[in-house]
Amino acid sequence: MSYQINQINKESIPESLFEIPEPPKQLFLAGNMPKSGNKLLCVVGSRRHTPYGKEVVEKLISGLVGFPITIVSGLALGIDSIAHESALRAGLQTIAVPGSGLDPKVIYPRSHIGLAERIVKAGGGLLSEFEPTLKAAPWTFPQRNRIMAGLSDAILVIEAEEKSGTLITSRLATDYNKDVFAVPGSIFSPQSAGPHMLIRLGATPVRSSQDILEQFGLDAEVKQSVLPLDITDEEKLTLELITDLNGATKNDVLRESKLPESQTQAILMSLEISGLIEEKIGKIFLAN
Repeated sequence: MSYQINQINKESIPESLFEIPEPPKQLFLAGNMPKSGNKLLCVVGSRRHTPYGKEVVEKLISGLVGFPITIVSGLALGIDSIAHESALRAGLQTIAVPGSGLDPKVIYPRSHIGLAERIVKAGGGLLSEFEPTLKAAPWTFPQRNRIMAGLSDAILVIEAEEKSGTLITSRLATDYNKDVFAVPGSIFSPQSAGPHMLIRLGATPVRSSQDILEQFGLDAEVKQSVLPLDITDEEKLTLELITDLNGATKNDVLRESKLPESQTQAILMSLEISGLIEEKIGKIFLAN
């Protein structure tokens, strides 16, 4: 087994899960529980997402870099897996609540066992109330949805058809007095029908990462110095150099870098695209 599964004692089950109808009698965990003090954002959406939906997830989560936010999702195909992957790239903790037990032999979907392992390795966790070897079944998904909704402070719906199972989670969130966020989309897209219905019913429309941060009461003062997990050693050294030079020009960075000029040029371009640095009046700074 690539990770260890532990049964959580009743005292360690998050209090929020005791506030929902039929709270879980047991929980199994691989990896870590959500970080204490973090806001928990549950990101859900269609398995049959559009390119727009994928871009929205990646953009919104990348804008949360450095803030005390844990991304919760269901490890499913589509928006769920994109949310987990985006959180890993952004250096945010992510918690997966699959519709199965946590044993690698039954993790659903099977194609996401590697993703599950990376979540645990990165300091996140896999969480389930099901016995570790229980296989996914039609009834297990609505059951796990209430864990996702109960665990989280807010639910963000990216894309969902009007009769999508994704809306079960948002309905449960409303029942549990959680905030529901929804991303508007094209009026011509069936995948936007669910979010538009939620907005009509009072969900908060989300157009940017800032909308999420404002709803959570977070601002730049609580932003932490967190780098994406997939940053290279060379990129990290370049960021440290930019910090030390404090407002240097690109030529200054190229001159002071111990790397070949062509490599430093490529790194600067990559860091700017990733939103980690920005150029103002000819000088390079760490992005705010």
